[in-house]
Amino acid sequence: MTDLLITAGRVLTGPGGEGTTDGAVLVQGRDIVAAGPREEVEALAPRDVPRMSLPGATVLPGLIDCHVHLAFDAGDDPVGSVKESDAPGLLLGMARRARQLLDSGVTTVRDLGDRDGLAFRLRDAIAEGALPGPRVLAAGAPLTAPGGHCWFLGGEVEGEDALREAVRRNAAAGADVIKVMATGGGLTPGGPATWESQFTPAELRAVVDEARRLGLPVAAHAHGTEGIAAAVAAGVDTIEHCTWMAEGGFDAREDLVAEIAAKGIHVCPAASPNWRVFAERFGYERADAVFSRVRWMAEQGVHLIAGTDAGVPRAVFDNFTGSLDFYRHLGFGTDRIIDMATVDAARALGIAEETGRLAAGYRADVLVVDGDPLEDLDALRDVRLVLAAGRPHIPEHAIARH
Repeated sequence: MTDLLITAGRVLTGPGGEGTTDGAVLVQGRDIVAAGPREEVEALAPRDVPRMSLPGATVLPGLIDCHVHLAFDAGDDPVGSVKESDAPGLLLGMARRARQLLDSGVTTVRDLGDRDGLAFRLRDAIAEGALPGPRVLAAGAPLTAPGGHCWFLGGEVEGEDALREAVRRNAAAGADVIKVMATGGGLTPGGPATWESQFTPAELRAVVDEARRLGLPVAAHAHGTEGIAAAVAAGVDTIEHCTWMAEGGFDAREDLVAEIAAKGIHVCPAASPNWRVFAERFGYERADAVFSRVRWMAEQGVHLIAGTDAGVPRAVFDNFTGSLDFYRHLGFGTDRIIDMATVDAARALGIAEETGRLAAGYRADVLVVDGDPLEDLDALRDVRLVLAAGRPHIPEHAIARH
């Protein structure tokens, strides 16, 4: 952590592209002291504070990836890699991937499923400053049915009482969030179909009830419409994927999407940075039918947040902007896309009072990029500097370029 005054051509302080030209951010330790017009912020800076002047750059809040799996390596067979790795080797790989996220301007991630509590250990090492990386909000082993989606991570459980006990066990181990696999998924050969429900509505209500008692939010993996409905009825905090699958097709329900919006449940589509290849492989017409449901949810007032599903096949950890580009393809404005990865994401994860915007008293989670991402989202790829809780980090590619 360090004290630092950053002056730049643009400073984006809050939602909707709010900010100022010729701005500045003053950081003291892990906190932001001030952010806004340069003259006002400079007046608050001690005379001897280190200064960085970047007139062609934009300063904005550090990015938030709401859905990653640090235990997976994004290769062709991440499940096999996890099964074959011992804990020390897996933890080393997770640390490398965390650094890749930080290199990309990501200062907070929500890890929604790992093995042996390794994400807890990595989270604590990063928080202590022993390793570079973003802040990690970790779920631990996701709750799944016997033989269900991601069973190999160690979270198999059956019945309401056992589910409650599993929530308590994860909480005691240090979980920041409870992850439950409400439906099957494509990463688990031989498991339930992607659209198929894994738990009854009563079982999901037991998960949410126990998590609430312990002060923890619940994230529900749900592809199938039946599982989505059960997750909404249970009162989960976020729905991951939310693809509206049914046996033999799709079933996007108007009444259910209205309930999601009314309850303020955030949806993380978890768009892979590899989404264009998905479109090529499955055909643009078929892919557009899937993509259009994301646009439809947004039009119905559902709050969407950014996440990459990093770790599953070809969902890499160093291309968050590639995932955000999916929303540009859908016609979202750049200001809205940046909000999905900053202030809206922070609200969904329950940390909006400390990160997601640049303001006095907030954590010094700060991203500096060349260019103006409001004009061209690709400017987010040109990272100059990242502050994660006040700790400065310059990616190697930035050192080579500048």
